[in-house]
Amino acid sequence: MTTTRAKTKRAKSGAQADEGGGRHGPRVIRKYPNRRLYDTVESRYVTLADVRRLVVERVDFVVLDRKTQQDITRSILLQVIAEQEGAGESLMSRDFLSQVIRTYGSGVQDFVGRYLDESLQLFTREQRELRDRFKSVVGVDPFETVGALAQKNYQRWKGLQEEVFARLPRPWARDEKERD
Repeated sequence: MTTTRAKTKRAKSGAQADEGGGRHGPRVIRKYPNRRLYDTVESRYVTLADVRRLVVERVDFVVLDRKTQQDITRSILLQVIAEQEGAGESLMSRDFLSQVIRTYGSGVQDFVGRYLDESLQLFTREQRELRDRFKSVVGVDPFETVGALAQKNYQRWKGLQEEVFARLPRPWARDEKERD
């Protein structure tokens, strides 16, 4: 199991390599005392949405506190999750979150953490394998196919809606010419 010190040491060496020109190790994002995040690769301030994009794109990165050089990546990732959970449909139920909170400080905390991590890894691996098998048998990616079908259906629905509204009489029309 990797310690926080080892991660911070790797992140610092990655930061030196990043700032020195060649990129070795994870991308470094610095958190300043004003709570802003600065991406050292793109040389710009970034938002939690940008951090989420890096995660989705599987970019390896580390977030370091500018003042202490402490690795605070987990804290930032939790903020991204909180923002996602508050923005729309929740992935985690209230009961699930309550159960997770209850495991902190208990004897099963490490076990639950490993179990959740391995379960999600297994789910992701199985999903990828199923997608690959489907694609090899049928010859198309099921997610791309469903996405294209949904887009096509949306366009049809939108066209039908426009046609219906175009045929409805307009209550604000003054004479018959304007109603046609």
